[in-house]
Amino acid sequence: MKLRLSSVLLFISLPFLTFAKNHIPKSIYDFKVTGLDGKVIDFSKFKGKKILIVNTTSVMNHNFQYAELEALQQKYKNKLIIVGFLTNDCSMPPRHRGAKLTTHVDPKDYDVTFPLTKLVDVRGEDSVRTPVYIWLTHKKYNHFKDTYVDWDFQKYLLNEKGKLIAEFDSDVSVSDPNVIAAIKQ
Repeated sequence: MKLRLSSVLLFISLPFLTFAKNHIPKSIYDFKVTGLDGKVIDFSKFKGKKILIVNTTSVMNHNFQYAELEALQQKYKNKLIIVGFLTNDCSMPPRHRGAKLTTHVDPKDYDVTFPLTKLVDVRGEDSVRTPVYIWLTHKKYNHFKDTYVDWDFQKYLLNEKGKLIAEFDSDVSVSDPNVIAAIKQ
């Protein structure tokens, strides 16, 4: 039986390929994600600003949350960038059953100026979740705390140096005094 050199090299490099795929960067600034518009969202461009990462929904009748986020972005645009991670991960609450849930979204559907990602997974097994959310939810990466994404519009705030400093549940409005205080800090 004759082994080809390419087969041997693949077998030898397989463990390293697996490691590279599951590698989570040490810094938030090392992440690059695909935006809803197809362009790259490069977190290194956000150095010196606070970053508010929010798992947003593609459900069209949840627009009031987008309006609140957009108002916050406009008010603090010199010191804050909001990045919305579009997801369909969270199941629909009873009051929103029958809402339009989609796998194809158009940037024009969201009247916001802050970047939105393409649809991603933010919950579930690490093998399917977007790496940014693995970093955000595991203390071993974020050096702040372990969390679980319970619902849409959960918020993660990072300081100007890229360190995770706060996490706010989905039922906490971005106009909440604790959110504002953390941004102003």
